[in-house]
Amino acid sequence: MPHSTPPPDDRRRIEALLAIMARLRDPEGGCPWDLEQTYATIAPYTIEEAYEVADAIERGDMADLKDELGDLLLQVVFHSRIAEDEGAFTFADVVQSISDKMIRRHPHVFSDGDADTAPAVAGTWEKIKAEERAAKSGKDTPPGTLDGIPRALPSLVRAVKLQKRAARVGFDWPQTAQVLDKLVEETNELKAEIDSAGKQDGADMARVMDELGDILFVYANLARHLDVDPEQALAGTNAKFERRFRRIEAWLAEEGRTPDQSTLDEMDALWTRAKQEERGGL
Repeated sequence: MPHSTPPPDDRRRIEALLAIMARLRDPEGGCPWDLEQTYATIAPYTIEEAYEVADAIERGDMADLKDELGDLLLQVVFHSRIAEDEGAFTFADVVQSISDKMIRRHPHVFSDGDADTAPAVAGTWEKIKAEERAAKSGKDTPPGTLDGIPRALPSLVRAVKLQKRAARVGFDWPQTAQVLDKLVEETNELKAEIDSAGKQDGADMARVMDELGDILFVYANLARHLDVDPEQALAGTNAKFERRFRRIEAWLAEEGRTPDQSTLDEMDALWTRAKQEERGGL
C-alpha cells in the first residue's frame, strides 16, 4: 500500500519548527538555556505537557488542546535535536520508527492480517508487542512477563499494567470478592503496624509505607477487576473534592470568613450542604 505524504505546506511548517530548534541549540548564538538541557532535564517537561494535553481534553477546550499538542510536539523535537547533536538519531528517524511500528502492529489494515473487532485488534497488538520485546532483548531466552513496563509511569498506572501482564499468565484472582478480602487483610496489617508503632513510641515509617503501598496496589487491582481506570476514578474524586471545598470557601466568604477562621464542625456541615446541593437536595 502506498504511503501518503504530507502536503507541501505541512512539510514546510514541520521543517520550520525543526529549524527553530536547531537555531536554539546552535552553539554559536543559540539560547543558553536550551543549550544546557539534556534528556533528563527535559523529561519532566515532557511528562507535564502530556498531562496538560489530557487536561485540555478533559475540559473540552479545543483551542487549548491545539496549543498543548504543539507544546508536546516541541518536546519530541527537543529530544530529537539533542540526539542529533550527539549523532544518535534524528527527528526523521523518530518519524520513520513510529510509522514502521504502526504499520507492523496493524496487519489487518496494511497487510493480510485478520482482526475485525476492537478486542481482536487489541489481542493482535499485544501479541506483536510481545514479539518486539523478545526481538529487542537479544536473548536466547524469552523476555520476562513484566519486561518493558516503563518505571517512570505514574505508580497506579504501572500497578495496573503489572497486574494485567501477570493476569495473562494466570497469576490473578478469579473473583472480585477475593480482591475485596485481600483489601481487608492489607488494611488490618496497616492498622496493626500503626498500633505497634504507637506502642513503641515512634513510627517505623518504612514499614508503614510498605503496608500502605500494599493497600494502594490492591486498590489498583480492584479497579482493574471492576474495569475502572483508577487514575480516572481518582481524578474524578479530586475534582469533586475541589468543587465542594470551593463551595465551602464561597459560603464562608459570604459571612466574611475564611476556612482557617471556622471550625471543623462548621466546615463539615457546609461539606454536607455542598453534597446535598450537587445531588439536588437543596
